[in-house]
Amino acid sequence: MTYSVSDTVSQAQTELEKLVSDLRGLLDSKNLDSLPEIQVLRKRLDEGIDSARESAVRAAREAARQAKDAARAADQYAHDEPWRVAGAALATGAVIGFLLARR
Repeated sequence: MTYSVSDTVSQAQTELEKLVSDLRGLLDSKNLDSLPEIQVLRKRLDEGIDSARESAVRAAREAARQAKDAARAADQYAHDEPWRVAGAALATGAVIGFLLARR
């Protein structure tokens, strides 16, 4: 089974949100409110969540941009060199046909 970049990012985000929810539940315990260290931990956790979300969004945008750039480059090459593309497709088809015929 293969995963796309967006599937992997989505799965990682879901797992991170579950972990954060569990940590939040632990840190929100009323028994811990009197400890100043817990308030600091809560703030750091919130900042870390925001940072992780921003990083995930940036990574997804960059991956999408790179995919679009690669598609544009392939499209441009196919328009600039149509005979090379056709020749490569013909050669690939011939090799696959030859290998299938030997079975």
